[in-house]
Amino acid sequence: MKGALLQLNVSDDPAANLPVMRGMLADAAAQGAEFICTPEVSNCISTSRDHQRSVLHHEADDPTLAALRADAAALGVWLLIGSLGLKTDDADGRFANRSFLIDPQGEIAARYDKIHMFDVQVSPTETWKESEGYRPGAQAVLARTAFANIGMAICYDVRFPALFQALADAGAHILTVPAAFSPVTGAAHWHTLLRARAIETGCFVIAPAQTGTHASANHKTRDTYGHSLVVAPWGEVILDAGTEAGVYTFDLDLAQIDIARGKVPSVSHKRPFGLPE
Repeated sequence: MKGALLQLNVSDDPAANLPVMRGMLADAAAQGAEFICTPEVSNCISTSRDHQRSVLHHEADDPTLAALRADAAALGVWLLIGSLGLKTDDADGRFANRSFLIDPQGEIAARYDKIHMFDVQVSPTETWKESEGYRPGAQAVLARTAFANIGMAICYDVRFPALFQALADAGAHILTVPAAFSPVTGAAHWHTLLRARAIETGCFVIAPAQTGTHASANHKTRDTYGHSLVVAPWGEVILDAGTEAGVYTFDLDLAQIDIARGKVPSVSHKRPFGLPE
């Protein structure tokens, strides 16, 4: 099966980002990709919550979601929208960071809200408090499709291996980790964490990422790490997109899953144990 990653450099203007993404999606399909993946917050990257409130939509009326669903149907492809920032009806006004799997008929096959919020201080000058703007999800999601079972995660989730173990135990063959990773933590941990999740579970890991400096009309800009990755079940990096935005294709040989798990069947070797006192 041929897949593709769209490595994006989105701005804080969803209306401007959409035609760029649609063009890349069409390009990926023209190159033969049947499963296409976009990064986290594919519609908008902004450091201003007020700006987000002015440009984001609820799921039911989000123009990015509607257009990409229509494109998936027109192109006849499976599409992982890594995530969209969406308004919710929560009393505190927080957004959802929601990933969508779209089938070749344009229907939503699965949706997943990011569970783990990026509330960190990575340096004296770089602090993030994702939970101030986004509410965390509470449900792991495995999408069962005709070609593979897909375990859905987003960005900071990658640091919580229990989530990925649970997805593998439920039958995942592919783990998706769309991201907008910090350059500091990306350089230190991105490759290691994604390879570890693949090795531990015997799954393919597909991680489409945002890259570069993200333009903002009136607010502080943000930088992301890039390096969209595809990791095979044995831990080999079979695609590293570097730092340039663009369309990156890869071949997905699902037979490698059984081969890797046959060599080291750790997924089936789990044993109960008591917790330390």
